[in-house]
Amino acid sequence: MPHIIIKLYPGRSNEQKQKLTDAIVKNVVSIANCEAKTVSVAIEEVSPEDWAEKVYMPDILGNKDKLYKEPEK
Repeated sequence: MPHIIIKLYPGRSNEQKQKLTDAIVKNVVSIANCEAKTVSVAIEEVSPEDWAEKVYMPDILGNKDKLYKEPEK
């Protein structure tokens, strides 16, 4: 606990993904008051042409009650 899933367009390097992961884990540990060893992070790359079907509709529109930050239009 907790498990974080990051969905983003392809194109980031492994170094960028690791920096993002490290920053997220650091903040989760600080804010959620948990140990780093309990945090897991997955990164899923989703192509722009699949974004609406695989991310926007199911994860954003389909879960508005769970969102704390919506994308701006």
